Amino acid sequence: MKLTNRDDWRVIIEIRPRYTHTHISALGFTNLDYDLDGEIDGDPFELTITPRPLGDLGPGLSVGDRLASRDIDAAYKRRCEAMLAEVLRAPHVQSGRVTCTETHTCSHCWLVWEELTADDAADPGCRQDEHSVEGEPVCCGEAIAEFRTERGIPALALGGAA
Repeated sequence: MKLTNRDDWRVIIEIRPRYTHTHISALGFTNLDYDLDGEIDGDPFELTITPRPLGDLGPGLSVGDRLASRDIDAAYKRRCEAMLAEVLRAPHVQSGRVTCTETHTCSHCWLVWEELTADDAADPGCRQDEHSVEGEPVCCGEAIAEFRTERGIPALALGGAA
């Protein structure tokens, strides 16, 4: 079975300074003298905002994410969506999105999950046998057997590839 792990949650926003006449203080540089303040100019650019860990309970107090939430992915997604909604209110923020890194692994062998493409399934050199289809895992025999059983595809013949 394919297992999906999500981590590295983040909010990516695009700032368009040229069209909004945004002051540098909008980026957090608030302690500048009046003479040193100015407007941000130039081409649009992206900023990546990383949320604080779920288990960050304040100065000097933290626990693991698993203790802070039963559903870590949903909690990070909610936190990032709330951050995005807040920053999209600023006039200099053009757009934004919530993203994360997804890693897929096999629950049987723990290798990276890979599947046959339509081209692979048609190529006798890539497929396991004449019953191989697009989407069939390629990592281990247990994953292939599970996939085929779920879809009513004949099991692999003993002896390997055709």
